[in-house]
Amino acid sequence: MQRQGIYLLLLSVVGLVTLGVVMLFSTSAFAQDSHGDIYYFVKRQVFWLVIGSGACVAGALVDYHRWRDWWPWWFGVSAFLLVLCFVPHVGMRINGASRWINLHVATFQPSELAKLGALFFLCWWFSREETESRRVLQGLVIPMAVVSCLLALIAVEVDLGTTALIGAMAVGICFVAGANKWLIGGLGTAGVAGILMIASFIPERYARLTSFLHPENEKLGKGLQQWNAMIAFGSGGFEGLGLGNGRQKLLYLPEAHTDFIFPMIGEELGLPFTWMVVLGFILIILAGGLIAANGKDRFGKLLALGILLLISLQAAVNIGMTTSLLPNKGMPLPFISYGGSNLAVSLFMVGILINIHRTGAPIPVAARRQVALASRPVPRI
Repeated sequence: MQRQGIYLLLLSVVGLVTLGVVMLFSTSAFAQDSHGDIYYFVKRQVFWLVIGSGACVAGALVDYHRWRDWWPWWFGVSAFLLVLCFVPHVGMRINGASRWINLHVATFQPSELAKLGALFFLCWWFSREETESRRVLQGLVIPMAVVSCLLALIAVEVDLGTTALIGAMAVGICFVAGANKWLIGGLGTAGVAGILMIASFIPERYARLTSFLHPENEKLGKGLQQWNAMIAFGSGGFEGLGLGNGRQKLLYLPEAHTDFIFPMIGEELGLPFTWMVVLGFILIILAGGLIAANGKDRFGKLLALGILLLISLQAAVNIGMTTSLLPNKGMPLPFISYGGSNLAVSLFMVGILINIHRTGAPIPVAARRQVALASRPVPRI
């Protein structure tokens, strides 16, 4: 069953990435910042896909225990790069957010790397001593305080979506590691209240948080994207308008090739393909759950769980916001949306899952029998 799970994982990831490249061909040519090149975003996505594929191979081959030893480097580099986002001529400020670093050949989003920094630290912390996780200080206060250093830098960038995603992952790992569930519930409530309070001081962000409730009333304002996304789903119907025949990408739906690529799938390819996308993420969740359950040690189990939370929660938030079930947050759909940093980091995490599977895969029955026969004492004649 575990071996079949890894096949489902690979099949789902390959299918989602392929669909993402196809939809990027269809939608990105009409983006405002394509610089007159209809393949501008496709070429950059393929560039990051090559990097991500190499990272996936590295994650699959390198023993995952190395990330436990190297977590201070991941954490420190992530914090340093997050600070660089605010340095003039290095960081980039787009739409009021300072989330990117200009690499000249491409742009990079350090908050994606911060996911790994926070994840590796948490898994290292809770793999040291299982009994310590039940104490309030060691099981909740210290780990969340350390992770909050990264969360504060990301929140100042005005990236509340990634802040909430990493925070939710951290709370999930604390819960599984054995922290007090009532304290976790209170911490989660306080986290949501804190994000809402921060958003209340930023009128633009607060309007985006509330416009999803009635997008038809804000269809010319902050609800523009979600309103046009609903139109895309409705016009596509069951069969879709056909690949390349979508209308909302013609500058009606902003960010149709990034955060709102899911409605474009519904408009051009129809309802069955949107179901297939959801099914692909469900299979990733099932396969990741099998890998986490069969991990050979506590660090591997927590690491697989954290990766599963980061990918699945991000997918759920993106699908929820594009269907107007959740507030509009700038969060791409993993493996599908345009976004090189997210694609590369997501593929790297898939590689780590493969390594955990390879390391923790059970020995086949035939091999166990051979080992048992070889270990029997040789009778004396």
